[in-house]
Amino acid sequence: MVYFRLGRNWIDRIHLALTLVGLPYSICGSGVRPAICSSSHPFRTSQTVRPITSSCCNLCIPSVWTMHSSAAPHAKSRCPQYPGSDIKRFPVPDDKVDWSQNWPEYDPVSYTAPSVLKMPAWADPDTDSFSPQFNTVDGAVDRTSFEGSYKVEKGKPLNPRGRTGLTGQGLLGRWGPNHAADPIVTRWKVDAKGAKIHHSDSKQPVLQFVSIKRKDCGEWAIPGGMVDPGEQVSLTLQREFSEEALNSLSATPSERAELYERITQLFKSPGFLVYKGYVDDPRNTDNAWMETVAVNFHDESGNSVSELPLQAGDDAGQVQWVDVDSAFPLYASHSHFLELVSKERKAHW
Repeated sequence: MVYFRLGRNWIDRIHLALTLVGLPYSICGSGVRPAICSSSHPFRTSQTVRPITSSCCNLCIPSVWTMHSSAAPHAKSRCPQYPGSDIKRFPVPDDKVDWSQNWPEYDPVSYTAPSVLKMPAWADPDTDSFSPQFNTVDGAVDRTSFEGSYKVEKGKPLNPRGRTGLTGQGLLGRWGPNHAADPIVTRWKVDAKGAKIHHSDSKQPVLQFVSIKRKDCGEWAIPGGMVDPGEQVSLTLQREFSEEALNSLSATPSERAELYERITQLFKSPGFLVYKGYVDDPRNTDNAWMETVAVNFHDESGNSVSELPLQAGDDAGQVQWVDVDSAFPLYASHSHFLELVSKERKAHW
């Protein structure tokens, strides 16, 4: 059963709540508040209905921000050296990123990481040996894109944001969109008496968020991970936070029960849908790219997740509460996500 708190923007809240739990909907209203973000796309109004495979969470989305597209093409997706390898991308200038630009000289490097070539459960085989159904739900694998319908050329999907200087799967498991979920868990920074601490420059209260240090690149990031085939995004958000920030996989049964109770309490609280779409990720290629749903869960009173000891697990090297600040460098597009959270919470940025 899905519960919604009706109010001023109740139509938009219902749309977003249905998106998170995988229920079908149609867009028939307006009044969505805009947000400024330099590297993101608007929400698309055409969505492919995803199958419902488990019970729904109680979600209430109190507000909506759309994401304006940027005049500048993706940048991290064109990093000169592909992460985790010595592979150099074919240099792609800004004016040649878009596929509509004729460029006969374009000669991208082909690369699929050895870890992907070993054919783990989360990876597709080469397109020479199977025929995935793109732009649809292919069995249990969702191959639709938040960017809308993408082109397929010679049996391979084309990155909707353009050329990256590298073909193949790279480090990504799926041809086409690779769906992830990023739970942004926040609390207020308080003093010894429990009063909110305000930043000396902005005079606004300071938010803290749970941040992990990624093992693969050493950068600080929002804990998150890939959506399993057939899994609802709402469940991915909760699972990934538990595994990466609380190391639930190594907990005893009694500890796991307490974690589950606290986490469920927080993730049933009203969540703010921060972003849904393409991610400018250094792992992206011409044929495989990252997309995510980022949702902010806020521990307003500080008596939920705030009281749990953070412990790095899964892909995290370290984990800690970090002050939300524009000067703090983060992985991929995560800084933009936190900027939107700060504006929504009227906090320092």
